[in-house]
Amino acid sequence: MDGVPHLNQPPIAPGGSFVYEFDAVDAGTFWYHPHQRSFEQVGRGLYGPLIVEEPEPPRIDRELVWVLDDWRLTKSAEISDDFGNGHDMSHNGRVGNTVTINGRVPDVLPVRNGERIRLRLINAANARIFGLDFQGHIPTVIALDGQPITPHAPAGGLVVLGPAMRADIMLDMTGRPGSRVSVIERFYRNLEYRLVDLAYDETPLRDTTPDWPVSLPANPLPEPDLAGAHRHEVIFNGGMMGGMVMAEMGGSMGEGSRAGMGGGMMGMMHRQGIWFVNGKAAEGHVLDPMLTLERDGSHVIAMTNATAWHHPIHLHGHSFRVISRNGEPTRHREWQDTVLIAPRERVEIAFVADNPGDWMFHCHILEHQAGGMMGVIRVA
Repeated sequence: MDGVPHLNQPPIAPGGSFVYEFDAVDAGTFWYHPHQRSFEQVGRGLYGPLIVEEPEPPRIDRELVWVLDDWRLTKSAEISDDFGNGHDMSHNGRVGNTVTINGRVPDVLPVRNGERIRLRLINAANARIFGLDFQGHIPTVIALDGQPITPHAPAGGLVVLGPAMRADIMLDMTGRPGSRVSVIERFYRNLEYRLVDLAYDETPLRDTTPDWPVSLPANPLPEPDLAGAHRHEVIFNGGMMGGMVMAEMGGSMGEGSRAGMGGGMMGMMHRQGIWFVNGKAAEGHVLDPMLTLERDGSHVIAMTNATAWHHPIHLHGHSFRVISRNGEPTRHREWQDTVLIAPRERVEIAFVADNPGDWMFHCHILEHQAGGMMGVIRVA
């Protein structure tokens, strides 16, 4: 039920229909969207949250879903129709000028002192990365990309979500009755802005913070055997300044990559070869597998971002453990299906390839995907 046209199912024609049927074996926060010209269809808002509830969810006062997105609007407040332009594809993707929560420009969220809220965050933006600062509040992250994690406060106090990423957080309302506290988005330096205000009622809900458990039960994911895992190397490169970054890192991806970086931007855009995975830019949906993984085997994929831009790398059909960043083991060995890789960063993921079939593996900045940063991983 993967939805990738020509790879996992035929595209749904205008006026046509397709019935999605699947077993919801993992509880968590998920979402759905098209993979047909996704940089425009998702960019126009064709998506939605998909919540699979736990049999026994943790005790809370209220649950909220925030689907975060941004929109590029013209002066007349219409959606700009410059989808898929060369500048967006070769740089940071389509970043809009208006940010919404659940399709509306947010103003205030009424809350009460002593209240505990479970907040399910989904980044549905084409390219914008969110770094949410709940000023004066300490969010507790309990799940990432639908998979439970050891409850913890986020690094640096920021809940960071690249496109397609999700986070479940527990948020205890500890502000003064009658006060207002702004949630600030501050991922991009010197471009911080107020996302929404938490507006406290004059009357507290309770006098103390609840001491209810916040841990979620694990989903039935097989644990990879790191000692016996098959290892694979993947390098992402291309885009503006990509050649400079590759030179800085002392590497080259061979003739395919050099050819793509040569000939100037016009040549690259003419061929749609702007971004490369292991030296190859994907074209269309009918792709030969870039990797073939042994079914039910443990696999480690070491990914290097040899570009000047962040990339949220998404694997269909599986969740994986993020086991290291730049050679340092991760603290929580978090299960994810999308991992945000910073420029010049090397990230290792591990998983059991227990889901047979052909699965998309791509950057979820949708303009980067359309520009070639995409491949197919076959599990057989």
